[in-house]
Amino acid sequence: MRLKSISGLILILSLLAMALTSCSSEKSGNKVVTINGAGATFPYPVYAQWGYKYEKVDGVRLNYQSIGSGGGIAQIKAKTVHFGASDAPVKPEELEKFGLFQFPMIIGGVVPVVNIAGIEQGSIKLTPQNLADIYLGKIKKWNDATLRKTNPGVDLPDLDITTVHRADGSGTTWIFTNYLAKVSEEWKEKVGFGKAPAWPNANAVAGKGNEGVSVFVKKVNGAIGYVEYAYALQNQMNYTLLQNKEGHFVAPTIESFQAAAANADWKNAPGYYLVLTNQPGEQSWPITGASFILVYKDQPDAATAGHVLSFFDWSYRNGGEMAKKLHYVPMPANVVEMVEESWSREITSKGAPVWKKSTTSPDQP
Repeated sequence: MRLKSISGLILILSLLAMALTSCSSEKSGNKVVTINGAGATFPYPVYAQWGYKYEKVDGVRLNYQSIGSGGGIAQIKAKTVHFGASDAPVKPEELEKFGLFQFPMIIGGVVPVVNIAGIEQGSIKLTPQNLADIYLGKIKKWNDATLRKTNPGVDLPDLDITTVHRADGSGTTWIFTNYLAKVSEEWKEKVGFGKAPAWPNANAVAGKGNEGVSVFVKKVNGAIGYVEYAYALQNQMNYTLLQNKEGHFVAPTIESFQAAAANADWKNAPGYYLVLTNQPGEQSWPITGASFILVYKDQPDAATAGHVLSFFDWSYRNGGEMAKKLHYVPMPANVVEMVEESWSREITSKGAPVWKKSTTSPDQP
């Protein structure tokens, strides 16, 4: 009941925010067009930057609520926003049920971050089993024998491990637990994966959004959490190295995210449903994921739908350098062309296509 009440409150607040935005524009005589979106915190830094730049270029304002993927999916289904954003791709059958269209917008990485006094950045190595057993509560101390074996030469302290996870329904959690379910049979059987799983570890703390997880990890000596890579860098957090599918310990970087995404077969993914965790490749970062946009196939207003798609088209074609500076991977040019071609086929208003082919090339720094 509590979760339903919270979802209802979110929807009410969203409607109020949209109404206030509309009223403010009318009273001031300002005819600025506002497109409203909500969802994933994972891509929020780059969406905010794109929105800021795009308003200067085109005069269209982006109002994006960074409330988590679960909230974004709920709001687009409730039709309280023009688009939803989710790091967990929606399955084709659910897209069909609700009349939604989904496309990938940006690629990034989820990284484990730790707070251990005296331990330098990137000096902790974790195997997939280490990470799963920490979150299962089986490894309780940083000087556990299994961690010492993985980290020879590192002076691991006799310090309790506090795991930090998301309190909200989160696509970042979906990516993280999807990875754990792939690398640990015990995790798969006991927990599985999802946006809000039943976390098994009693010695755990929950924070809302990437921001909340970051705050708890920084406050608690001995804590480990998971956040989007940009948040780790912006908050100067101590990320770990992680052993990938090929057995190599790799650092989270743009290059390791690109390596994981290199062989992604978007063309043969129905509804662009594709998961990039635990991909092969010597340099691949194991917890890589795409973030997705959700819109209705049948749009009630062609002009508004055009503004929404124009924003994402501009972001694809002009936002690559901004994305890379914020430590995201821009979508490959061939994927952009594929996505936009599907816009012109799939997204309509009163039976007529909303989108016409763009004439510029995607920004690929």
